[in-house]
Amino acid sequence: MDPIYLILIAILFLLAISDLIVGVSNDAVNFLNSAVGSKAAPIKTLMLVAATGILAGTVFSGGMMEIARSGVFYPEKFTFAHIMLIFIAVMIADVILLDAFNTIGFPTSTTVSLIFELLGASVAIALFNISSGPVAGSLGDYINSGKALTVVSGILVSILIAFIAGAVIQYIVRLIFTFNYEKKLKYLGGFFGGIAITIIVYFILIKGAKDAAFMTPQNYHWIKSNSLQLIILCFTGTSALLYLLNLLFKINILKIIVLVGTFALAMAFAGNDLVNFIGVPLAGYDSYINFANTPGADSTSFTMESLNGPVKTPLVFLLISGLIMVITLYKSRKARTVIMTEVNLSRQDEGDEKFGSTALSRGIVSISIGINRIFSGLIPEEFKNKISKRFVPQSHDRRDKDKPAFDLLRAAVNLVVSSALIALGTSLKLPLSTTYVTFMVAMSTSFSDGAWDRESAVYRITGVFSVIGGWFFTAISAFALAFILASIFIYGGTGAVFVMVLVAAVMAYRTHKIHLRKEEAGKVLKSEEEVTNAENMGELLIQNSRDVLLKVSQSLNKIINESENSAIAELRGVRKEITLMQIRAKNHRKVISRLLKGIAEHQTEKAYNTIRVQDNILQIINCTDIIACSTYNHLANYHKPLNDQQYNDLRTIAANLTLLIDLIIKILGQKDEKSLLELENIKEIIELSVDKASQNEVKRIREEKTGNRSSILFMSILQEVRNIIHFSSQVVKHLPEAVQEKQTINNANL
Repeated sequence: MDPIYLILIAILFLLAISDLIVGVSNDAVNFLNSAVGSKAAPIKTLMLVAATGILAGTVFSGGMMEIARSGVFYPEKFTFAHIMLIFIAVMIADVILLDAFNTIGFPTSTTVSLIFELLGASVAIALFNISSGPVAGSLGDYINSGKALTVVSGILVSILIAFIAGAVIQYIVRLIFTFNYEKKLKYLGGFFGGIAITIIVYFILIKGAKDAAFMTPQNYHWIKSNSLQLIILCFTGTSALLYLLNLLFKINILKIIVLVGTFALAMAFAGNDLVNFIGVPLAGYDSYINFANTPGADSTSFTMESLNGPVKTPLVFLLISGLIMVITLYKSRKARTVIMTEVNLSRQDEGDEKFGSTALSRGIVSISIGINRIFSGLIPEEFKNKISKRFVPQSHDRRDKDKPAFDLLRAAVNLVVSSALIALGTSLKLPLSTTYVTFMVAMSTSFSDGAWDRESAVYRITGVFSVIGGWFFTAISAFALAFILASIFIYGGTGAVFVMVLVAAVMAYRTHKIHLRKEEAGKVLKSEEEVTNAENMGELLIQNSRDVLLKVSQSLNKIINESENSAIAELRGVRKEITLMQIRAKNHRKVISRLLKGIAEHQTEKAYNTIRVQDNILQIINCTDIIACSTYNHLANYHKPLNDQQYNDLRTIAANLTLLIDLIIKILGQKDEKSLLELENIKEIIELSVDKASQNEVKRIREEKTGNRSSILFMSILQEVRNIIHFSSQVVKHLPEAVQEKQTINNANL
């Protein structure tokens, strides 16, 4: 037997490990977003609960493994050699796609990616067989298109049902408990918790028991036969226990529900979605075993009818997979990025919106406002006021950086509704995406809670449509990538396989580095936000202003030098540095606004100076960005470079501007008459140099010594330099007053 197939099996298992890592990074959002968003427990506790659920779920896996073997194609139509190429193409495509989605922090469906990768790869091989085989055939002889269509329709329907169910149930629960639910929990909490945990237990039994590795048919039959009695016993027992825990030990019932729900969904993820990560490698392993145990078998003629048979996944493979997933859960940075995408979309309060505005989202908001006005006019005002009072969120200190994104009541509803819907879908044998069920429930409950107000509705709707659109993009990308890879393999042979494995490894490394850079930038911003408070904001304003001005001066000199050398790559690097400066400045502006909310009236004027300083800093960066972008685009479009006279004028201006900025940096926070006089002198010198450069350019234009585009670029740079001078002087004007404001606040606090 050709030893190359043993190597391919090893590659499949290596790809399985990689797929488990990127898969958990993507799907951790399913079972952690509610607990993380509500801050139900410390992150270490949540990780422990989720890890326990994953390990429990691995032994409940196995029943879904057939989908990777015969759910999309008819294996008896493919030879062993072709089956191995299909599986290799699927795994490489899966690793690349999921890793790319994780890098940008987008949750997607691993079920969708698996189905369409299998479909794409098998279609490619089937078309090859049809075109080159001696017997004519059709694609329908190879592809189980009905199964793929069932998966697609099932997921689309589940998205709609999940949103409607989550919105309605959350509205009813909030109407009963309101946002001030602590008092009502003493009387209704045990009953609510009993229902919630009973639904979750029912979900675990229905979802996992049938296909558990240790479950015998007799035991499962007993569970099914006595399910009603088990449900009644569970409800009464858990309700009584929760009442006692709350009465005797003052334990928050909702936290218990959230932790139990987190365990259940983590368990469901491992039990249901494990096939998406190891189903294909295990199918390849079984194919190899059957081929190896058949004497005289030829890989190009040995067909794979054996994959149609029942499968019982070895427990050791399941446990190893569970261990890898647990380690990934603790170590993966990308998992936390994906989690925060969903948490931010469902948070109760306003904040930074990751998604922008689109015509579709604006249209939906406009129509919704119109419908609301019509129905609002039909409802009595007194009744509306009573209902509105029950949906008024509790007030929080907006400056509190540790407040949860939403409360425990919504987190509990998220987990219970998601569990119930997945249980229902499983009992009806409907294909579901756990990612999209949990995501749509989270979005719908935030909608019912009024988190989609006039300030954020457009952006939240855009985010929802973007994630749902990611489903279609995943399907199309998965099909196309797997189709291309399988086509390459069928013509390129095993050499092409090794090349693409290497390409996938390089791409994974590059996306890891990209995510690492994004994370480091985020850490810097977060650390700055965490250490900023009313006591030290003045000092941080001074330091930030100095840092920005120094970097602006350096950037301008780089732009001139690299432009003269036609160094496009270096200019691209300067633009990235300026972009990072803009992000940091906007973050500082947000922090300052948060800290200044609720200040005393007599501090208003001084607070105004604080905001003006940060606005002027941002404008300075924006002016520098305009210069960098204009220069880069000029060179990138291969226009004529500036001439020596223009560069001489720019170098003179840059030198004077450097002197001005150095002096501003020196005098920030300690303004006096002497320094102001010196500043005015340098400012006058640089303004004269800019005016002289403008006059020189007019002369060059009149004498036709410069091109039209070069002249436009040159004059644009001069205008932005004027703006930088103006905004820099405004920083000098307002910063000392802003620092004084913080000192006033500090003294008042003392």
